[in-house]
Amino acid sequence: MPADVLEVQNFGQIAHARLKFGDLTVLVGPQGAGKSLLLQTWKLALDAGEIVSAFRDAGIKPANPAELLDAYYGEGMRTAWGSKTRVLVGGKPLQLKKVMRANKAAPRVFFVPAHRALLMNEGWPSPFMRLKSDTPAVARLFSQSLYDRFTGNQAGDLFPVERRLKQSLRELIDNAVFHGGKVRLEKAGLQTRLELGYGKTHLPFMTWTAGQREFTPLLLGLYRVLPERRQTKDPDIDWVIIEEPEMGLHPQALNAIMALVLDLLWRGYRVVLSTHSPFVLDVIFAIQSLRETKQGARRLREAFGLPSTDDVRKFITAALEKSTYTYFLGFDENLRVRSEDISSLDPGSEDDSTREWGGLTGFSGNFGRAISAAVNEEGA
Repeated sequence: MPADVLEVQNFGQIAHARLKFGDLTVLVGPQGAGKSLLLQTWKLALDAGEIVSAFRDAGIKPANPAELLDAYYGEGMRTAWGSKTRVLVGGKPLQLKKVMRANKAAPRVFFVPAHRALLMNEGWPSPFMRLKSDTPAVARLFSQSLYDRFTGNQAGDLFPVERRLKQSLRELIDNAVFHGGKVRLEKAGLQTRLELGYGKTHLPFMTWTAGQREFTPLLLGLYRVLPERRQTKDPDIDWVIIEEPEMGLHPQALNAIMALVLDLLWRGYRVVLSTHSPFVLDVIFAIQSLRETKQGARRLREAFGLPSTDDVRKFITAALEKSTYTYFLGFDENLRVRSEDISSLDPGSEDDSTREWGGLTGFSGNFGRAISAAVNEEGA
Protein backbone atom coordinates (compact mmCIF):
# COMPACT_ATOMS: atom_id res chain seq x y z
CA MET A 1 0.00 0.00 0.00
CA PRO A 2 1.38 3.49 -0.83
CA ALA A 3 2.66 5.46 2.16
CA ASP A 4 0.16 8.29 1.68
CA VAL A 5 -2.98 6.21 2.17
CA LEU A 6 -5.25 6.39 5.20
CA GLU A 7 -7.76 3.60 5.75
CA VAL A 8 -10.24 3.70 8.63
CA GLN A 9 -12.83 1.11 9.65
CA ASN A 10 -15.42 1.27 12.40
CA PHE A 11 -14.30 4.50 13.99
CA GLY A 12 -17.19 6.62 15.24
CA GLN A 13 -19.73 6.98 12.45
CA ILE A 14 -17.25 5.77 9.81
CA ALA A 15 -17.85 2.21 8.62
CA HIS A 16 -15.07 2.35 6.04
CA ALA A 17 -13.06 5.13 4.42
CA ARG A 18 -9.97 4.92 2.25
CA LEU A 19 -8.15 8.08 1.21
CA LYS A 20 -5.16 8.18 -1.10
CA PHE A 21 -3.74 11.67 -0.78
CA GLY A 22 -2.52 13.62 -3.80
CA ASP A 23 -0.84 17.00 -3.96
CA LEU A 24 -4.29 18.57 -3.49
CA THR A 25 -6.98 16.47 -1.84
CA VAL A 26 -10.56 17.53 -1.10
CA LEU A 27 -13.12 15.89 1.17
CA VAL A 28 -16.83 16.60 0.73
CA GLY A 29 -19.90 15.24 2.44
CA PRO A 30 -22.81 16.21 4.69
CA GLN A 31 -22.52 17.40 8.27
CA GLY A 32 -21.40 14.69 10.67
CA ALA A 33 -19.90 12.47 7.97
CA GLY A 34 -16.49 12.25 9.65
CA LYS A 35 -14.37 14.59 7.53
CA SER A 36 -12.78 16.18 10.60
CA LEU A 37 -12.30 12.80 12.24
CA LEU A 38 -10.31 11.53 9.26
CA LEU A 39 -8.18 14.65 8.96
CA GLN A 40 -7.44 14.70 12.68
CA THR A 41 -6.45 11.04 12.47
CA TRP A 42 -3.99 11.80 9.66
CA LYS A 43 -2.47 14.53 11.82
CA LEU A 44 -2.23 12.15 14.78
CA ALA A 45 -0.45 9.54 12.66
CA LEU A 46 2.13 11.99 11.30
CA ASP A 47 2.64 14.25 14.32
CA ALA A 48 2.43 12.04 17.40
CA GLY A 49 5.63 13.59 18.78
CA GLU A 50 4.34 17.16 18.58
CA ILE A 51 0.95 16.22 20.03
CA VAL A 52 2.23 14.19 22.98
CA SER A 53 4.82 16.82 23.88
CA ALA A 54 2.12 19.55 23.76
CA PHE A 55 0.05 17.51 26.21
CA ARG A 56 3.04 17.10 28.51
CA ASP A 57 3.81 20.81 28.44
CA ALA A 58 0.19 21.51 29.42
CA GLY A 59 0.32 19.00 32.28
CA ILE A 60 -1.86 16.47 30.44
CA LYS A 61 -0.61 12.90 30.84
CA PRO A 62 -2.95 10.31 29.31
CA ALA A 63 -2.54 7.05 31.24
CA ASN A 64 -4.04 4.82 28.56
CA PRO A 65 -5.32 4.91 24.94
CA ALA A 66 -8.84 5.85 26.04
CA GLU A 67 -7.55 8.96 27.79
CA LEU A 68 -5.39 9.78 24.76
CA LEU A 69 -8.49 9.67 22.54
CA ASP A 70 -10.35 12.05 24.86
CA ALA A 71 -7.38 14.38 25.07
CA TYR A 72 -6.77 14.47 21.33
CA TYR A 73 -10.22 14.35 19.70
CA GLY A 74 -12.12 15.94 22.61
CA GLU A 75 -13.78 14.60 25.74
CA GLY A 76 -16.14 11.69 25.11
CA MET A 77 -14.40 10.51 21.92
CA ARG A 78 -12.99 7.40 23.62
CA THR A 79 -16.28 5.64 22.89
CA ALA A 80 -15.80 6.16 19.15
CA TRP A 81 -12.83 3.76 19.10
CA GLY A 82 -14.02 0.21 19.74
CA SER A 83 -12.75 -3.33 19.48
CA LYS A 84 -13.51 -3.40 15.74
CA THR A 85 -11.79 -0.10 14.98
CA ARG A 86 -8.94 -0.38 12.52
CA VAL A 87 -6.76 2.51 11.33
CA LEU A 88 -4.09 1.86 8.72
CA VAL A 89 -1.51 4.44 7.68
CA GLY A 90 0.40 3.33 4.61
CA GLY A 91 -0.85 -0.18 5.31
CA LYS A 92 0.47 -0.21 8.88
CA PRO A 93 -1.80 -0.14 11.95
CA LEU A 94 -1.91 3.06 13.98
CA GLN A 95 -1.04 1.89 17.50
CA LEU A 96 -2.26 4.23 20.20
CA LYS A 97 0.15 2.87 22.80
CA LYS A 98 3.02 3.64 20.44
CA VAL A 99 1.64 7.14 19.90
CA MET A 100 1.72 7.73 23.66
CA ARG A 101 5.45 6.93 23.75
CA ALA A 102 6.37 9.25 20.87
CA ASN A 103 9.36 11.54 21.34
CA LYS A 104 9.13 15.28 20.81
CA ALA A 105 9.40 16.21 17.14
CA ALA A 106 8.71 19.13 14.82
CA PRO A 107 5.26 18.98 13.19
CA ARG A 108 4.88 17.76 9.61
CA VAL A 109 1.26 18.91 9.36
CA PHE A 110 -0.07 22.44 9.83
CA PHE A 111 -3.77 22.11 10.61
CA VAL A 112 -6.22 25.02 10.25
CA PRO A 113 -9.47 23.95 11.98
CA ALA A 114 -13.01 25.05 11.26
CA HIS A 115 -14.61 27.68 13.57
CA ARG A 116 -11.18 29.32 13.97
CA ALA A 117 -12.79 32.67 14.80
CA LEU A 118 -14.17 31.11 17.98
CA LEU A 119 -10.61 30.67 19.20
CA MET A 120 -10.13 34.45 19.19
CA ASN A 121 -11.23 35.95 22.50
CA GLU A 122 -11.95 39.57 21.52
CA GLY A 123 -9.19 39.35 18.94
CA TRP A 124 -6.64 37.53 21.07
CA PRO A 125 -5.99 33.75 20.73
CA SER A 126 -5.76 31.50 23.77
CA PRO A 127 -2.71 29.35 24.54
CA PHE A 128 -3.07 25.57 24.36
CA MET A 129 -3.45 24.98 28.09
CA ARG A 130 -6.24 27.54 28.56
CA LEU A 131 -8.62 25.88 26.14
CA LYS A 132 -11.05 23.36 27.59
CA SER A 133 -10.50 19.63 27.27
CA ASP A 134 -13.52 19.24 25.02
CA THR A 135 -11.70 21.30 22.36
CA PRO A 136 -9.92 19.02 19.86
CA ALA A 137 -6.13 19.18 20.08
CA VAL A 138 -5.82 20.40 16.47
CA ALA A 139 -7.77 23.52 17.42
CA ARG A 140 -5.70 24.00 20.57
CA LEU A 141 -2.45 23.67 18.60
CA PHE A 142 -3.67 26.17 16.01
CA SER A 143 -4.66 28.63 18.71
CA GLN A 144 -1.25 28.20 20.34
CA SER A 145 0.47 28.96 17.02
CA LEU A 146 -1.50 32.22 16.77
CA TYR A 147 -0.77 33.02 20.40
CA ASP A 148 2.97 32.54 19.81
CA ARG A 149 2.83 34.82 16.78
CA PHE A 150 0.91 37.55 18.60
CA THR A 151 2.99 37.51 21.77
CA GLY A 152 6.20 37.46 19.77
CA ASN A 153 5.32 40.61 17.84
CA GLN A 154 5.51 44.24 18.78
CA ALA A 155 2.83 46.61 17.52
CA GLY A 156 2.79 46.82 13.74
CA ASP A 157 1.15 45.73 10.51
CA LEU A 158 0.14 42.10 9.98
CA PHE A 159 -1.56 42.69 6.64
CA PRO A 160 -0.56 43.81 4.12
CA VAL A 161 3.14 43.01 4.55
CA GLU A 162 5.37 42.60 1.51
CA ARG A 163 7.61 39.87 2.85
CA ARG A 164 4.77 37.39 3.47
CA LEU A 165 2.69 37.27 0.29
CA LYS A 166 3.13 37.88 -3.40
CA GLN A 167 1.79 41.29 -4.40
CA SER A 168 -0.88 39.78 -6.63
CA LEU A 169 -2.21 37.69 -3.73
CA ARG A 170 -2.13 40.65 -1.35
CA GLU A 171 -4.20 42.66 -3.80
CA LEU A 172 -6.65 39.79 -4.33
CA ILE A 173 -7.13 39.42 -0.57
CA ASP A 174 -7.44 43.17 0.02
CA ASN A 175 -10.06 43.60 -2.71
CA ALA A 176 -12.07 40.68 -1.36
CA VAL A 177 -11.79 41.10 2.41
CA PHE A 178 -10.18 44.25 3.80
CA HIS A 179 -10.88 46.92 1.12
CA GLY A 180 -7.91 49.10 1.93
CA GLY A 181 -7.83 48.33 5.65
CA LYS A 182 -4.69 47.38 7.55
CA VAL A 183 -4.64 44.55 10.08
CA ARG A 184 -2.41 45.62 12.96
CA LEU A 185 -1.31 44.71 16.42
CA GLU A 186 -1.80 47.94 18.33
CA LYS A 187 -0.85 48.94 21.83
CA ALA A 188 -3.85 49.82 24.01
CA GLY A 189 -2.58 50.78 27.44
CA LEU A 190 -0.67 47.82 28.83
CA GLN A 191 -2.18 45.41 26.33
CA THR A 192 -1.71 44.70 22.63
CA ARG A 193 -4.83 44.08 20.58
CA LEU A 194 -5.76 43.24 17.02
CA GLU A 195 -7.22 46.16 15.06
CA LEU A 196 -8.35 46.90 11.53
CA GLY A 197 -7.35 50.40 10.53
CA TYR A 198 -8.89 52.68 7.91
CA GLY A 199 -6.98 55.93 8.10
CA LYS A 200 -7.65 57.41 11.53
CA THR A 201 -10.37 54.86 12.28
CA HIS A 202 -9.21 51.81 14.27
CA LEU A 203 -11.75 48.99 14.64
CA PRO A 204 -11.35 46.39 17.42
CA PHE A 205 -11.78 42.75 16.41
CA MET A 206 -15.36 42.28 17.59
CA THR A 207 -16.59 45.14 15.35
CA TRP A 208 -15.23 43.53 12.17
CA THR A 209 -17.50 41.76 9.71
CA ALA A 210 -18.04 38.01 10.24
CA GLY A 211 -16.02 37.29 7.11
CA GLN A 212 -13.08 39.41 8.29
CA ARG A 213 -13.12 37.65 11.68
CA GLU A 214 -13.09 34.24 9.98
CA PHE A 215 -10.51 35.11 7.33
CA THR A 216 -7.92 36.82 9.53
CA PRO A 217 -6.99 33.92 11.83
CA LEU A 218 -6.79 31.66 8.76
CA LEU A 219 -4.43 34.04 6.99
CA LEU A 220 -2.30 34.80 10.05
CA GLY A 221 -2.13 31.09 10.83
CA LEU A 222 -0.90 30.37 7.32
CA TYR A 223 1.99 32.79 7.87
CA ARG A 224 3.49 29.76 9.65
CA VAL A 225 3.90 28.08 6.25
CA LEU A 226 4.54 31.27 4.29
CA PRO A 227 8.08 32.13 5.36
CA GLU A 228 9.79 35.32 4.35
CA ARG A 229 10.98 35.61 0.77
CA ARG A 230 14.39 34.08 1.31
CA GLN A 231 12.61 30.75 1.92
CA THR A 232 9.97 29.03 -0.18
CA LYS A 233 8.56 26.78 2.54
CA ASP A 234 8.98 25.68 6.10
CA PRO A 235 11.55 22.85 5.93
CA ASP A 236 9.76 20.73 8.56
CA ILE A 237 6.17 20.99 7.36
CA ASP A 238 4.99 18.90 4.41
CA TRP A 239 1.21 19.11 4.76
CA VAL A 240 -1.33 21.91 5.15
CA ILE A 241 -4.87 20.93 6.14
CA ILE A 242 -7.62 23.56 6.00
CA GLU A 243 -11.10 22.73 7.21
CA GLU A 244 -13.99 24.58 5.60
CA PRO A 245 -12.05 27.48 4.05
CA GLU A 246 -15.38 29.00 3.02
CA MET A 247 -16.51 29.70 6.63
CA GLY A 248 -18.34 33.05 6.65
CA LEU A 249 -16.85 34.18 3.35
CA HIS A 250 -18.16 35.73 0.15
CA PRO A 251 -17.17 33.76 -2.99
CA GLN A 252 -14.74 36.56 -3.88
CA ALA A 253 -12.85 35.91 -0.64
CA LEU A 254 -12.94 32.16 -1.21
CA ASN A 255 -11.46 32.83 -4.65
CA ALA A 256 -8.53 34.52 -2.88
CA ILE A 257 -8.10 31.56 -0.54
CA MET A 258 -8.03 29.10 -3.42
CA ALA A 259 -5.38 31.22 -5.18
CA LEU A 260 -3.43 31.06 -1.93
CA VAL A 261 -3.85 27.26 -1.94
CA LEU A 262 -2.26 27.10 -5.39
CA ASP A 263 0.64 29.16 -4.08
CA LEU A 264 1.07 26.63 -1.27
CA LEU A 265 1.23 23.84 -3.86
CA TRP A 266 3.92 25.74 -5.78
CA ARG A 267 5.90 26.11 -2.55
CA GLY A 268 5.99 22.34 -2.20
CA TYR A 269 3.27 21.66 0.36
CA ARG A 270 0.62 19.00 -0.02
CA VAL A 271 -2.75 20.53 0.75
CA VAL A 272 -5.92 18.86 2.07
CA LEU A 273 -9.26 20.67 2.23
CA SER A 274 -12.65 19.73 3.63
CA THR A 275 -15.51 21.76 2.24
CA HIS A 276 -19.22 22.28 1.72
CA SER A 277 -18.62 24.77 -1.08
CA PRO A 278 -19.13 23.91 -4.77
CA PHE A 279 -16.76 26.78 -5.59
CA VAL A 280 -13.82 24.76 -4.26
CA LEU A 281 -14.70 21.90 -6.59
CA ASP A 282 -15.16 24.40 -9.43
CA VAL A 283 -11.47 25.20 -9.03
CA ILE A 284 -10.45 21.53 -8.87
CA PHE A 285 -12.53 20.70 -11.94
CA ALA A 286 -11.00 23.63 -13.81
CA ILE A 287 -7.47 22.48 -12.96
CA GLN A 288 -8.25 18.97 -14.19
CA SER A 289 -9.99 20.18 -17.35
CA LEU A 290 -7.31 22.72 -18.29
CA ARG A 291 -4.26 20.49 -17.73
CA GLU A 292 -3.94 19.29 -21.30
CA THR A 293 -4.99 22.47 -23.09
CA LYS A 294 -2.47 24.82 -24.70
CA GLN A 295 -3.80 27.92 -22.97
CA GLY A 296 -4.69 26.21 -19.68
CA ALA A 297 -2.43 28.31 -17.47
CA ARG A 298 -3.63 31.57 -18.97
CA ARG A 299 -7.30 30.58 -18.69
CA LEU A 300 -6.88 29.48 -15.07
CA ARG A 301 -5.07 32.70 -14.20
CA GLU A 302 -7.82 34.76 -15.82
CA ALA A 303 -10.50 32.81 -13.94
CA PHE A 304 -8.86 33.85 -10.67
CA GLY A 305 -8.61 37.45 -11.86
CA LEU A 306 -4.83 37.47 -11.45
CA PRO A 307 -2.36 39.58 -13.47
CA SER A 308 0.11 38.13 -15.96
CA THR A 309 3.26 38.47 -13.85
CA ASP A 310 6.16 36.04 -13.57
CA ASP A 311 5.33 34.93 -10.02
CA VAL A 312 1.66 34.35 -10.87
CA ARG A 313 2.48 32.37 -14.00
CA LYS A 314 4.84 30.17 -11.97
CA PHE A 315 2.34 29.05 -9.35
CA ILE A 316 -0.57 28.77 -11.78
CA THR A 317 1.51 26.61 -14.14
CA ALA A 318 2.70 24.49 -11.22
CA ALA A 319 -0.91 23.88 -10.11
CA LEU A 320 -1.72 22.28 -13.46
CA GLU A 321 1.04 19.75 -12.87
CA LYS A 322 -0.17 18.66 -9.42
CA SER A 323 -2.26 15.57 -8.68
CA THR A 324 -5.79 16.14 -7.40
CA TYR A 325 -8.12 13.75 -5.57
CA THR A 326 -11.68 14.29 -4.35
CA TYR A 327 -13.54 12.00 -1.95
CA PHE A 328 -17.20 11.92 -0.95
CA LEU A 329 -18.11 10.74 2.54
CA GLY A 330 -21.73 9.66 2.54
CA PHE A 331 -24.15 7.74 4.73
CA ASP A 332 -25.29 4.28 3.64
CA GLU A 333 -28.70 2.75 4.30
CA ASN A 334 -27.60 1.93 7.85
CA LEU A 335 -26.55 5.54 8.50
CA ARG A 336 -22.91 4.53 8.50
CA VAL A 337 -20.34 6.51 6.54
CA ARG A 338 -18.38 5.16 3.58
CA SER A 339 -15.96 6.95 1.30
CA GLU A 340 -16.17 7.14 -2.48
CA ASP A 341 -13.52 8.37 -4.88
CA ILE A 342 -15.23 10.99 -7.08
CA SER A 343 -11.99 12.51 -8.37
CA SER A 344 -13.11 12.71 -12.01
CA LEU A 345 -15.95 15.12 -11.03
CA ASP A 346 -17.41 14.15 -14.40
CA PRO A 347 -20.80 15.90 -14.80
CA GLY A 348 -21.78 13.19 -17.27
CA SER A 349 -20.98 10.30 -14.94
CA GLU A 350 -23.61 7.64 -14.31
CA ASP A 351 -22.65 7.72 -10.65
CA ASP A 352 -24.79 10.22 -8.75
CA SER A 353 -22.09 11.17 -6.24
CA THR A 354 -19.56 11.90 -8.97
CA ARG A 355 -22.00 13.76 -11.22
CA GLU A 356 -23.38 15.87 -8.38
CA TRP A 357 -19.98 16.43 -6.71
CA GLY A 358 -20.96 14.66 -3.54
CA GLY A 359 -24.31 16.45 -3.41
CA LEU A 360 -22.89 19.96 -3.68
CA THR A 361 -24.56 20.61 -7.03
CA GLY A 362 -27.54 18.31 -6.67
CA PHE A 363 -29.63 20.55 -4.42
CA SER A 364 -29.27 23.64 -6.60
CA GLY A 365 -30.26 21.46 -9.55
CA ASN A 366 -33.48 20.55 -7.74
CA PHE A 367 -34.61 24.18 -7.73
CA GLY A 368 -33.70 24.61 -11.38
CA ARG A 369 -35.75 21.53 -12.26
CA ALA A 370 -38.65 22.84 -10.16
CA ILE A 371 -38.64 26.13 -12.11
CA SER A 372 -38.39 24.30 -15.43
CA ALA A 373 -41.26 22.00 -14.56
CA ALA A 374 -43.44 24.93 -13.46
CA VAL A 375 -42.73 26.84 -16.67
CA ASN A 376 -43.57 23.78 -18.77
CA GLU A 377 -46.82 23.27 -16.85
CA GLU A 378 -47.84 26.87 -17.43
CA GLY A 379 -47.18 26.53 -21.14
CA ALA A 380 -49.07 23.26 -21.48
